[in-house]
Amino acid sequence: MTKASDRAYQTIRSMILSGELSSGDALREEALAERCGVSRTPIREALRQLEADLLVRRTESQRSYVADWSLDDVEDAFELRAMLEGHAARRAAERMTDQVVKELKFCNKAILAAVSRPTPDVATFLDRNRDFHALVLATAGSPRLTGLLTSLIEQPVVWRTAQHYDPEAFKSSHREHADLLAAFERRDGAWAESIMAGHIRRAFHAYCDAHKGLKTAHDQPKRGAA
Repeated sequence: MTKASDRAYQTIRSMILSGELSSGDALREEALAERCGVSRTPIREALRQLEADLLVRRTESQRSYVADWSLDDVEDAFELRAMLEGHAARRAAERMTDQVVKELKFCNKAILAAVSRPTPDVATFLDRNRDFHALVLATAGSPRLTGLLTSLIEQPVVWRTAQHYDPEAFKSSHREHADLLAAFERRDGAWAESIMAGHIRRAFHAYCDAHKGLKTAHDQPKRGAA
């Protein structure tokens, strides 16, 4: 992509992940071009990339919308993540170095600090959690795994509902990362794989709990409504 296309891509992607653009929202090229400070051509290139990332869908009439993920879609994605990231954890354990362990511990320490606040620092949790998983994937040393997992790891629905996670869900993530670190320190691939697969499945159920809470709140009538 050109620099203008990349800037447009990063801006629109951020708007989707943050929830500024919601599922089903129409993506109008003219408005996006004005927001991103580019012409419409880079916007089209950015939307094509976002469609490949599964963040945008295009209709038969060539209109673009923010992708809407059903609960079945999300469960399917988490199942794939559990299999693929479990395999990545096994490979990473077999290729682990003391330096990577040190970097992973740094990420998990930052996660603990973020989730231990009276009001969890969700943004820091998400950033450091992403860094932790990216380090594991990089250590696995498989370009094919990286390609397969890229579109699954950063789902907008996960980022949005993390804002409503129960505090215990955040702390469970930290504890499971600590278990992974124990497996990595021992270079035990089978142990690391089983922990990672369970970690992803637990994250799916945490997402479901948050999703149900959001739906209940959304379905409640507004105060004063008939």
